[in-house]
Amino acid sequence: MVIFVPAWYKNNEWCENEQNWHERKMHTEFDDTVKQIQLYHRNKAFEYTICILGFSPNFRHFLHRQGVYKAPYFSVFDAINECEGKRAKVFSYHDFDWIPHTEFLYTPFVIAAMFHGRKYAQLEFGEDGNLIRIDMYEGDSVAIRNIYDDRGFVSSAIMYDDKGPVYQDYYTENGTWKIREFFDDNHVEINKERNFYVLSVDGKKREEIPFKKDRYNNLEEVISEIFNSFVSKLSKNDIFCVAMHNLHDRIIMDNLEGRRTVLSFFGDRYKRDDKITRPLLTRANYIVTDSKIECDKIKDYLGDGYNNVINITPFDTRKEIGISGHLTVQKILVAVDDLPLDNFEKLVLIFAKYFEENDKARVCFFSRKADVGLPKKLLSHTRQVLESNGYDSRMALEDDDNNTAENTLDDMEEVPIKFFVEQCVDELSASKCIREQRLIINLSNSVNLYLQISGVSFGIPQVVSEESQYVRHGLNGQIVKHFEDLPKVLNYYLSSLNNWNNAMIQAYEIGENYTTRRLVEKWKEVVKSIG
Repeated sequence: MVIFVPAWYKNNEWCENEQNWHERKMHTEFDDTVKQIQLYHRNKAFEYTICILGFSPNFRHFLHRQGVYKAPYFSVFDAINECEGKRAKVFSYHDFDWIPHTEFLYTPFVIAAMFHGRKYAQLEFGEDGNLIRIDMYEGDSVAIRNIYDDRGFVSSAIMYDDKGPVYQDYYTENGTWKIREFFDDNHVEINKERNFYVLSVDGKKREEIPFKKDRYNNLEEVISEIFNSFVSKLSKNDIFCVAMHNLHDRIIMDNLEGRRTVLSFFGDRYKRDDKITRPLLTRANYIVTDSKIECDKIKDYLGDGYNNVINITPFDTRKEIGISGHLTVQKILVAVDDLPLDNFEKLVLIFAKYFEENDKARVCFFSRKADVGLPKKLLSHTRQVLESNGYDSRMALEDDDNNTAENTLDDMEEVPIKFFVEQCVDELSASKCIREQRLIINLSNSVNLYLQISGVSFGIPQVVSEESQYVRHGLNGQIVKHFEDLPKVLNYYLSSLNNWNNAMIQAYEIGENYTTRRLVEKWKEVVKSIG
């Protein structure tokens, strides 16, 4: 059996990333473990389970969003709160014991519980409409924050005083507190009247295991102890597939020695710490990376003689048809994350000049960052560059600015907006944006793996500064080392469909190496080599 240990944490804390439905999405839920589980789940490649180390009261909703709702799992905090149920429940806040004559005020975002015209509670909901939190007020300040499990009970509560949060309790289904984490020094106390956690592994009988101590220095020590008990119940032949993350690397180091392990690297999630990283890597049976570049870095880090490192992309390709050919304009996606400012300015001027010969072209500055002010900042700087170089800055107006300009300057020549910003934090919005593009340009300092794979899937020509396994010079794209060469590349792909169609065909052929079937085959080879 393969046991996945994911890194689904919020801000490097031992808790999930669930957020209110009305808040701007600040993160993407997709990572290497999500894709690996989807591959195993949908293709029935191997028997597997997920081991959740962090506090995840809405884990069933997360699985549902990833299309693997029935995936088997073990949760450390389920062991703490003695919850064995695996299914989400439908429950209503109307079922709670509210103060008699409470009135509910329904706002566009939250529900407020009012008593004699004063708010004493505020209800927050997740993106699936599930109740995730109720803040209880004393005066104008939060006194208690109740966190709800999607199986229908209060799983935790944070207690406040006038200075802020004091401690956090974690409860059983019937409301008994089990452990208490203090925020001043992070120590954890165990309820002496219920000082055990519950394990039930592989359908075996429910077992109550006493905590070894009444007080722990931090929550990590509690999690490590329960994880160790979980590991001890498993077969020596089981394989642990661990998402590399600095928050849990010490736990992995302490509890998986002598066990069969696969370490999985994804993006820039893990920062090396030689005291832990090197022993972890040298002990691992296999190391899986999301890119060839990262694969080569790890091989260099480990030195000669260590060959159990393989690149298996977490993104599979599929032949999809874009809609750029049906649009009246030619959209050019320009990746701006990690793009130096001087290079950004060079690109603005190159496109401003190119618009003079191709009035159908439009530039979409593409970012995966969640910074709320990013679009305004990018367009503002674009206008400054245009104006200081003699171009019409109205090509980069924001929508509100454009409406004002049309209302006040009706007698002036209308200038179409040609610079836009596409801010796509999650994969769904990113895919929707990419399918409209005629050309992808990424001349930043880092490889955007998702962007390159998506370009291959949609058959979109790509312009990059370094050749990669997904972009081959002269086949599905061009390698541009000098910015002055970019106008020729723009003409090559946008002046006629012949070169564009050839690149699309080559992209689809390259994509055959990264289909779901090929990825499953690679994972089977890894597991077989360990077993």
